[in-house]
Amino acid sequence: MIPAAFDYVRAGSAEEAIRLIGEHGDDAKFLAGGHSLLPLMKLRLAQPSVLVDIGRISDLSYIRDAGDHIAIGALTRHMDLETSSVLAEHVPLLAHAAGQVGDPQVRHRGTIGGSIAHSDPASDLPATTLALGATYVAQGPSGTREIAAGDFFQGFLETALAADELLTEIRVPKMQGAGWNFQKFNRRAQDWAIVGVAAWRRNGSSGIGLVNMGSTPILASSVSNALSQGASVADAAQLAAEDAEPQGDLNASPEYRVHLAKVLVRRALEAC
Repeated sequence: MIPAAFDYVRAGSAEEAIRLIGEHGDDAKFLAGGHSLLPLMKLRLAQPSVLVDIGRISDLSYIRDAGDHIAIGALTRHMDLETSSVLAEHVPLLAHAAGQVGDPQVRHRGTIGGSIAHSDPASDLPATTLALGATYVAQGPSGTREIAAGDFFQGFLETALAADELLTEIRVPKMQGAGWNFQKFNRRAQDWAIVGVAAWRRNGSSGIGLVNMGSTPILASSVSNALSQGASVADAAQLAAEDAEPQGDLNASPEYRVHLAKVLVRRALEAC
């Protein structure tokens, strides 16, 4: 439970962080809240030679109304999402999901950007922002680029971010009065979800994100397509695992995860 030796540098701006990560190469890692990276380092599943601390870049912590979407700085803490009046009005699903992450200690330190960039399929916020059709903004030496959430998650703990890019902003479309619900099945209140569902529905459109149903966060497109073609909620929910590749572990078999996904998607859509 002791990390391998590493060097530590603190960045004062996004530009400095990108420069530092470029100087130190592929063995350097960004450190924000640390709740994803540090446990891996303690188990020596990750052994970065340098940590570039970005946790004090205040310019990347904000929640702003940007017209048709809400712009969220990547270093915004989960607790700030949970208590944001802007999100409560325009994207209540994301505010609620942020309140389900871990415990208060985790929510006071963990950041939305860290959660998304880490790309853990068992994490709540990647699947929630995927369901909402978010866009992620990455900054690198050559400038910034926008990455659709559907193109961002590429494999287990793998994303479309280049090694010298920093996730700086999450842009989430306003929900415009859509019904929504978040379901999370776990053994204890503070555990990772065995299966989770983030769902919204409005005027024939819908989005359903699945937590811990594959190697990446899953967008249940088959369910949305069935609903748009007039299927009942019960029938559409039976397609919950069509886009997923659930894995077995100590908590659940693949078959049990499929069962949970169908039940939780039905409950979430009924609540919507």
